Amino acid sequence: MASYGTAVIVDRPHPEVVEQVREALREQGFGVLTEIDVQATMREKLGEETGPYLILGACNPPLAHRALSAEPSIGLLLPCNVVVRADGERTVVEALDPDVMVRFTGNPELGPVAAEAKARLAAALKTVEATETPTKA
Repeated sequence: MASYGTAVIVDRPHPEVVEQVREALREQGFGVLTEIDVQATMREKLGEETGPYLILGACNPPLAHRALSAEPSIGLLLPCNVVVRADGERTVVEALDPDVMVRFTGNPELGPVAAEAKARLAAALKTVEATETPTKA
């Protein structure tokens, strides 16, 4: 993964993983404010067929408030984007590294906010990685 994010790769179908990501984010205090279905957009706007690719705009309101209080223009870098995309039979889940906010702005007040957001996103990814596919009875 590039230096601006972190990822896990799981051997489960995309639709199943999307729901697991939503739940893992919820457990870490994030809501999903935006959802971009890149696959549908590419099909509709360009007539191109791609694999499943979803961008979830995750927000933890207390963290967002702290970040906005420290740097009012940080809204340009919010929410924390999480990508869920198919990679053959596997699914890749990627999260933006919140440290990018600190590096990009140079504002040290964002450091504690970024550290907490990073820990919460890492915990969510770990949960998704550890989740097993439910067996059918």
